[in-house]
Amino acid sequence: MADGPANRSPARGSHSICVPAAEADYAAVVQDAGRFRAWLAAAARQSPELFPDGFSQGFRMKDGRVSKKLGIRLRRIELRDGRAYTVRPSFVPPYLAARAADAEPPLFLRKFGVPFWALARVFGRDPMFWFRLECGLGRSSVVGTTVRRAAIPRHLLADEHHQTRDGRKVYLATTVGGGCCLGVGVAESAGADDLAAAYGAFLAEARDVAPDYAPATVNTDGWQGTIAAWAALAPAAVLLRCFLHAWLKVRDRARNLGQTFYDLSARVWGAYHAPGKRSFAQRVRRLREWAGRAGNVPGVALGAVLDLCGKKDLWLAAYDHPGGHRTSNMLDRVMRPMHRYFFDGQHLHGRNQTGRHARAWALLWNFAPWSPATARANGDWRCPAERLNQHRYHDDWLQNLLISASLGGYRQAPQNP
Repeated sequence: MADGPANRSPARGSHSICVPAAEADYAAVVQDAGRFRAWLAAAARQSPELFPDGFSQGFRMKDGRVSKKLGIRLRRIELRDGRAYTVRPSFVPPYLAARAADAEPPLFLRKFGVPFWALARVFGRDPMFWFRLECGLGRSSVVGTTVRRAAIPRHLLADEHHQTRDGRKVYLATTVGGGCCLGVGVAESAGADDLAAAYGAFLAEARDVAPDYAPATVNTDGWQGTIAAWAALAPAAVLLRCFLHAWLKVRDRARNLGQTFYDLSARVWGAYHAPGKRSFAQRVRRLREWAGRAGNVPGVALGAVLDLCGKKDLWLAAYDHPGGHRTSNMLDRVMRPMHRYFFDGQHLHGRNQTGRHARAWALLWNFAPWSPATARANGDWRCPAERLNQHRYHDDWLQNLLISASLGGYRQAPQNP
């Protein structure tokens, strides 16, 4: 059940500490070792979660270099246990490909699927430059980068987005929680083993942040491969079924029934909104009786209604877990823009970049800003990650992402210091 290469994120970025910094302030301290040391220690006191374990026990200045691409001086430090880290200011992304101020507008447009050739036409460079810059974001842990000052949500939703890669069908196993996309793994098939490997990438990252993490509930659409994958990955989790999917089957078969459709809709959703298990069971029973009367719901529509009513025990399970998701609405709000993004980009290309590209999209979704109206409706938090953490490191969304991705988003020390 080991994850495949497309789902494995390299730990190279975990050797890099990203610190909030304005370019002028950074230039004033980086040349002097003493001032740099004091500046770095102050940043660690303010945001210790961005720094590796053992940093507070002391470190020494190791060496430095000047980037040939941007002319920016970087310094390295060494902890007492011998681990060495590069300290990178937040105004440049990993690998120093460009300044964040220059990369922010194109990456913001990528959230909406603007093609790479269009970015190259407006902002210069070439399409592959912007493709590599975006995919570079996917090197970081999606969970570790997104969840910095909050607990990892224990009530999840999971489903697969059907995509093609170089003309061949693959499945993007998507995990959502707390309004954020917490995992996108690539599965070669919709079978339980491949899906378990794809969803397992999320669990591995979650347990890097919190070793004892285990989801409480997982909402699924009822696909047997999905259910089997999560049953294997998280045996203690309660697998909830999506009530909305059952209704959609009814709707598709009853939408041409005129007034009967509206009566049926009111009764189905009236049952859904029942305040407790007893009232829900009563309303489902009355729905079954009403639908079964001669002439009320004819033909195939009746079969769909009876199927919904026959799954009463599955819907009742959600009442025992108030925090669990009874429908897939939160997941759908993530997967709809995901579909548009990959459809507008002519789907996926290149086996080696598929996983990073999908993970990069997840981080763009979590950190790129909402519209002003949506931000006002969410307490002036500007993106899903800010709302989840109730915190932002920087007013610039891209620098906020880069800072959150300090150490590659990973909490455990890198294997090759």
